[in-house]
Amino acid sequence: MTVLLYILGVILFLAAIGLSIGLHEIGHLVPAKKFGVKVTNYMIGFGPTLVSFKRGETRYGIKLLPLGGFIAMPGMYPPKEATHTRAQDVPNEKTVQGIVREAAKKRHANQELAHSQAQDHTDPQQPVVTDTREDGTPRKGRLFENTLADAREFSNRGIEPGEEHRTFYALNLPKRLVVMFGGPFMNLLLGIAILALVLLGIGVPGPSTTVATVVECAVPASEAQARQAAGNDDCTPKDQLTPAWETGIKPGDKILEIGGTPVESWDHMTEQIRAAAGTTVPIKLERDGQVITKDVPIITSERPKTDENGAPIVNSDGIPETEQAGFLGVSPTQELNPIPVSEFPATVWSSITQTFSALFHLPQRLVEIGQIAISGGDRPADGPIGVVGIGRVAGEIVSTDLFDVVDKVQLGLSLVASLNFFLFAFNLVPLLPLDGGHIAVALYEGARRRINLARGRGIVGPFDTARLLPLTYGVVGVMLVMTFLLLYVDLFNPITLRDLFGG
Repeated sequence: MTVLLYILGVILFLAAIGLSIGLHEIGHLVPAKKFGVKVTNYMIGFGPTLVSFKRGETRYGIKLLPLGGFIAMPGMYPPKEATHTRAQDVPNEKTVQGIVREAAKKRHANQELAHSQAQDHTDPQQPVVTDTREDGTPRKGRLFENTLADAREFSNRGIEPGEEHRTFYALNLPKRLVVMFGGPFMNLLLGIAILALVLLGIGVPGPSTTVATVVECAVPASEAQARQAAGNDDCTPKDQLTPAWETGIKPGDKILEIGGTPVESWDHMTEQIRAAAGTTVPIKLERDGQVITKDVPIITSERPKTDENGAPIVNSDGIPETEQAGFLGVSPTQELNPIPVSEFPATVWSSITQTFSALFHLPQRLVEIGQIAISGGDRPADGPIGVVGIGRVAGEIVSTDLFDVVDKVQLGLSLVASLNFFLFAFNLVPLLPLDGGHIAVALYEGARRRINLARGRGIVGPFDTARLLPLTYGVVGVMLVMTFLLLYVDLFNPITLRDLFGG
């Protein structure tokens, strides 16, 4: 049964990845089609195609490897003619669309010339072109030049004569930004929606006002640490009994009021108890559906100082600071409580900024992971983790008996929300082939056009994105190395559920 639950967890995680990727690509697909761009493919995953179907001019499908997705829009790499065409080459035309039309005429003229040369071999002085690209240029020259030309040709397949206005490069700057930002934006929305479900719907674990355990004796904080270090937590005859133990407070009792003041939360109750040192206060409890009241003498004991979040305050030597405060001797049960709606925006902002911070430090953390992969050692629980590693954690969440069903759902949804925030941040990195790279190119192109207009040079053609192919290949290479590195450590030195959440 445990194995089946583990497999179910992995399957659910893969479905969540597929949904996140699919919605990301829809974020590109919908505005692209709205703006008239011809979209030939919409694919979730990479590698061999598992299933596909065609609707209209677009083929939709799912591929084997759930490592991303893509939509194919002709014109991601503009033809060379378009990048070299300026407004002065187009009579009475001052728009990018005019430049696109003029470039298409040049392209078709080159194609016709190449075809004519291939058919006419009568002139011995005329070189015969036996291997040409669609734009009519011969397949010869240096490797880099061939690579650029082949990339342009491949990028513009699927566009018929007269359809040049339906290419990605023919869009104006605002529309191109909308198309490219649409994908990351969908991940951002999905992450926020899931986080809202988790925090506002299910809630977050926190202490309740219901008693979980009753402490028998009141041991000063400094002495309690020494006993824990020695492995001896038993009470001694000299220890003072706690007020809760003496007055018969039991696990399961819900504390309603202290000194006539309704208890709003565990923290509120703790403040009241600490302030009531040396006094006897009436405590109203709910036990088995009945309300009872006990007069409890609150003792004064050495307790750890805590900050506003309830965390112990330590001095420069790492030793917890203490103070004399009231002590009751109970610990709370943990339950899920929705956070206030007013706190949600700040929580979302914190999640996003933490994601960008983690992404900024990713190269450094990957170097650490590489050292661990070579020399061994324990992986840090807050370090990078790949798809396989997250899948293993998802399987453990579903199959473990450490959490109940609601906690499992909360943890699983939190993982998916974090995944979408990462996809949002990662895709905004301004490097090709990521969406952020295309956004950066569009912004550069817009700035270049404004500068040319200001200098009286008129509209210029689109930037030759193909010239950035060496950088693109370098980024892809780094991403592949990162993928295989994380795959290796996820398989042979995995992060487990206990690493992340203890237990």
